[in-house]
Amino acid sequence: MERIILYYSEGGKTKVVAETLALNLRCDICQIKDLKRRDGIVNRLSSAVDAFRETKTEIYPPTLDLEEYDTIYIGTPTWANNPTPAIITLIDRCDLRGKDIVLFTTSNSSEGETTLGKMEMKVRARGARVVQQFNLKVKDKSPKQLQRDTNSLFVTLDLDLY
Repeated sequence: MERIILYYSEGGKTKVVAETLALNLRCDICQIKDLKRRDGIVNRLSSAVDAFRETKTEIYPPTLDLEEYDTIYIGTPTWANNPTPAIITLIDRCDLRGKDIVLFTTSNSSEGETTLGKMEMKVRARGARVVQQFNLKVKDKSPKQLQRDTNSLFVTLDLDLY
């Protein structure tokens, strides 16, 4: 069974979660980069609007060949109760038919559940099967605490099964 983790991270917390999962799963990992400038107060407001509207963006890598993978983990921070534009764009560009998907979000509150529901609808429409999903609250947590929380979720949710 081949697995890969695909994730977007703006502030670094989703990156810590994705990298911790990759260590536990001993799998491939790929950071999706948004080529649109997202830093600064004005750009952050624009980014929230883009997420709310599910606006597509230019990403790197622009396409991915996922044929060799059986299970794909997709992770994103939550912006305005939505996945980031980079992850929306990624999902829309990937052939997910017949793939098992594990979705994860990072958020400052419980709003990640709404984001997971939206991601689930999108990946199912692309022919995938969601086998697990989780939201990790990251507000005021250090990287070490995020690693501990991710390791705990890894065991609690039996993520090694997927």
